[in-house]
Amino acid sequence: MQAIKPSLGISACLMGDEVRYNGGHKLSQLCSRELTQHFDFIKVCPEVGIGMSTPREPIRLVGDPQAPRAVGTVDRSRDVTEALASYGERIADELQTISGYIFMQQSPSCGLFRVKVYQDGGRPSEPGRGIFAAHFCARHPDLPVEEAGRLMDPVLRENFITRVYAYAQWQQLLASGLTRRALIAYHSRYKYLLMATDPARYKSLGRLLGDLAQHDLASLAPRYFSELMSALRKCATRGTHSNVLQHLSGYLKRALSADEKQEMQQLIGQYRAGIVPLVVPMTLLKHHFRRHPDRYIAEQAYLQPHPEPLSLRNAL
Repeated sequence: MQAIKPSLGISACLMGDEVRYNGGHKLSQLCSRELTQHFDFIKVCPEVGIGMSTPREPIRLVGDPQAPRAVGTVDRSRDVTEALASYGERIADELQTISGYIFMQQSPSCGLFRVKVYQDGGRPSEPGRGIFAAHFCARHPDLPVEEAGRLMDPVLRENFITRVYAYAQWQQLLASGLTRRALIAYHSRYKYLLMATDPARYKSLGRLLGDLAQHDLASLAPRYFSELMSALRKCATRGTHSNVLQHLSGYLKRALSADEKQEMQQLIGQYRAGIVPLVVPMTLLKHHFRRHPDRYIAEQAYLQPHPEPLSLRNAL
């Protein structure tokens, strides 16, 4: 795959835009400094987008957590639910080429998880999802989405960015023309990444493509990709990563000396036990594959699912 710079949607306040209800921002150093080198960001503030002023009266979610309303915290008669919902659907239709979206957490418009939904008397009930985010995501169910706050977790950050690049490469595949051969090549590239995140779906997707010639490609491909993205949403564990490392090292069994094999096994064991991060056995594995190239392994997304300068596996 050629190098790509995916486009991501992002809550404008995370990039330093002063669009919050209090006239401030929520600048994310991670997004504005580190990630901006690798992604093109498209900034969106739904509350400003529907015509709300800055500063403004805050809104909050009230009522049924499964279908909350967005109303003013002072003027409860000010209901912007439909406006935010329509704006979410409109922006979803406009942003067809993005490969992911980073939302502002705890926002009644943009929050993805654990957004407070207030009941009578001001008490919060079980959490809900921001109105804009809910309607946007309903239009893009396979799109990688995450909250900025959760991206501070290295496991969630690596998982999200891995999914973004998988999504971007799928977009690239569709743009160049979907064929059975291209679909098989894409799946082959993600074989070991799937094994690390969701071993059960790894097997079921293999079976799905096993009789590809018997299916209509146009209907099977979207089904395949939805299953793939669901599988990649699961975070790999030390156990599943170690299993994949063992599989990959098996391709080197005839090339390595006894001492080299022992060193490889020792590092995989230390990683499984939590003594060293994933980057340690991965670095040695890549070193051996540079010395003993294998065309199939060289194509595996697992070895480099995102740009190396991001150093995302250093903390796994």
